[in-house]
Amino acid sequence: MFFAGTVFLDVVMGGLPGPPVPGQEIWAAGRAVSPGGIANNAVGTARLGLRTGLAAALGDDECGDLVWRLLEREPGLDLAWCRRLPGLATALTVSLADGTDRAMISHGVLDPVPLDDLVAAPPLARASFLSLSTGAALPSWAGAQRSAGALLFADVGWDERHGWPAEVLGQLASVDVFVPNESEAMAYTGTSTARAALRALGELVPLTVITCGAAGAIALDSVTGTEVVAEAISVGGAARDSTGAGDSFVAGLMAATLAGTPLLDRVRFGCVCAGLSVRRLGGAAAAPSTAEIATWAAAAPPEYGFVPDLLSQVRQP
Repeated sequence: MFFAGTVFLDVVMGGLPGPPVPGQEIWAAGRAVSPGGIANNAVGTARLGLRTGLAAALGDDECGDLVWRLLEREPGLDLAWCRRLPGLATALTVSLADGTDRAMISHGVLDPVPLDDLVAAPPLARASFLSLSTGAALPSWAGAQRSAGALLFADVGWDERHGWPAEVLGQLASVDVFVPNESEAMAYTGTSTARAALRALGELVPLTVITCGAAGAIALDSVTGTEVVAEAISVGGAARDSTGAGDSFVAGLMAATLAGTPLLDRVRFGCVCAGLSVRRLGGAAAAPSTAEIATWAAAAPPEYGFVPDLLSQVRQP
């Protein structure tokens, strides 16, 4: 697995009694400091037992030092394609979480080094992941990896400032799997429902998977015409923070795809990873391990009976 993009330092405040009000102080019930951004995805697949490479530019500031130390602790995560830039302020996000949703405040520079310059010699990989953005073409190495047999997964960021430009969707011709959330999918396609957005995107990319938060996810394989709906798993009152849940979903989806799992179970496994991640604060810090998933699966409903076999396949080198 190979991931490229912007890494953030995430500071998450959880269990808030309400939104902050100017002039007043509120106290959080918990906090977490974690790598964020593209690191959420990379840590997610590494914790599933997949060899994972990460390409990102970090500053040489205190935030960059902390992110680097935290990422170095992740077994199976290779930072050989990461670099530290003198004078760069590492991107920072403060996330305010109340258990059902979160608000974020961010500062920094997205992709301070163009991805083509950041990755001179990409590794051979079975799958790669990056985010589509306005005014930036896909890096040439992504096409080279795809030509060599890698699957290219992509998502897209919230781009209200640029008016949801069609040029972003034009990049989908070079992508195998597109994984937006429902708000992004509807905004870019100009549709009013996630299902309508799914069908519109199905005209542009072989596989579209739209995450729908607590409603789960929907997917369309436009090659076979297969369309599936997967419910989110129930975590009840254990939900604490949705920061990075969509990234944990992508990690699970990628792992299940490489294992050759049927489409419905691929999407279900993504929902499992996302659902388990919301039980803890943080993005990368909350990504579930195979041991956590196995424990959950032991008491899961029958439709998740595929999970133990999938975990045994994913753990294989």
